[in-house]
Amino acid sequence: MLQYELFAGDSLPPKLEGFLKSGALIGSAIGQLLFGYLGDAFGRKAIYGKELLTVIFGTILCLSTPTGILSPSNSLIYLASFRIIVGIGIGGDIPMSSSITADRTEPWKRGTVLAYIVSMQGWGSLVGSLVTIVVLAAYKHAIHDNGEINKLDAVWRITMGLSLVPAFATVYQRLTLPDATRELQSEAEEKLQTDINVSKFLEYLSEGGHWKHLVGTCLCWFLTNIAFYGVNLNQNFVLEQIGFQGTTGTPWQKLFKIATGSLIITVLGFIPGYYFTIFTVHRLGRKWIQVQGALMTALFTAILAAKFHSLGTVAFIVCFSFLQFFFNFGTNMCIIPAELFPSRYRASAQGLSAASGRCGAIFSSLFFNQLSKSVGTPVILWIFFAVSLLAVVVTLIFLPETKDRDADAVFEKEMQAKAGYVGSSRAGSRTSAS
Repeated sequence: MLQYELFAGDSLPPKLEGFLKSGALIGSAIGQLLFGYLGDAFGRKAIYGKELLTVIFGTILCLSTPTGILSPSNSLIYLASFRIIVGIGIGGDIPMSSSITADRTEPWKRGTVLAYIVSMQGWGSLVGSLVTIVVLAAYKHAIHDNGEINKLDAVWRITMGLSLVPAFATVYQRLTLPDATRELQSEAEEKLQTDINVSKFLEYLSEGGHWKHLVGTCLCWFLTNIAFYGVNLNQNFVLEQIGFQGTTGTPWQKLFKIATGSLIITVLGFIPGYYFTIFTVHRLGRKWIQVQGALMTALFTAILAAKFHSLGTVAFIVCFSFLQFFFNFGTNMCIIPAELFPSRYRASAQGLSAASGRCGAIFSSLFFNQLSKSVGTPVILWIFFAVSLLAVVVTLIFLPETKDRDADAVFEKEMQAKAGYVGSSRAGSRTSAS
């Protein structure tokens, strides 16, 4: 929309377009690290809800973009800068919500509940596409019939502003949510302080092979997001193949066609993949779902890469829908970190893993769109094929199955074993000295 409002239909400046796309992702990585650390250091109750307040604050600042005062380029810089703040809040929600859910849920149903929470991403995408279509339809007479392109300013502000409705509706519940029993026990035992939290976390990682688990979750999320965001942040090639690129017609017709195409993509593969995970995660196991999802993602990226210029529209839609399906019935669920680490360090580990994933998304948003113009989309898809296979290898080598795993019980046994070893060592030292 901004290209029609600010640049008379011309493409956005490449560098500013990259900043606009990556701004929220950069903020998200910051928020995941920051709120993950704060959630462990100060407790979930003290921090939960602050990430949503950050989203609200950042969204209001984005809505205040003075497009009528600033130059087109400066308007984009203004908007992209405050999208970083929105991203910080959105990123902070991932370690906080996942940790709180894992803290409060019994192992036998934890995976299902975590998968359900992650699936809200799909519903958010669906509702966002529907809202865009409805608002565009409401302004059809002004924009399409009367040619009032300046009305697009109202369209994007209304679309973005409506996201504040669920935010305001839930912020009070988040701010008043009580601590979970497991978290209270963890804090009572350790009495965590911010000045020792990092050192304790590093000590935990250095023992029992936990560093290997963190490397595995970080690498898997990083690799997954390279492919996932590489595809979903640069959907032009998909929309072109299915006839919804929006290259002809009035600005309103182009935008409406793109919004409709995005809705089709979301409905066909995005949401079904989430719900297959919800219904099967406890029966099949997290690791199995992640491995088969990455393998099937590799398969369908290979098909799209090899037959990119020869697939018909229907065949392309089917292949791409399966690709989206296995992203979400696979590695994009990313629920293993919340189950693998104990309550004491869960938010920090989840935040680090998620931030690694956002680094993969940032990498894709900054490089693959431009790279595809020089080497072609099929080459990019072959890169995603290799990345997906590498995710399979990392999962098999570094990650255990977390179904029915009680990370707090495992951690308690490790601490008891460590205490027993230290006690026996001290007793032996006293005996030798006497």
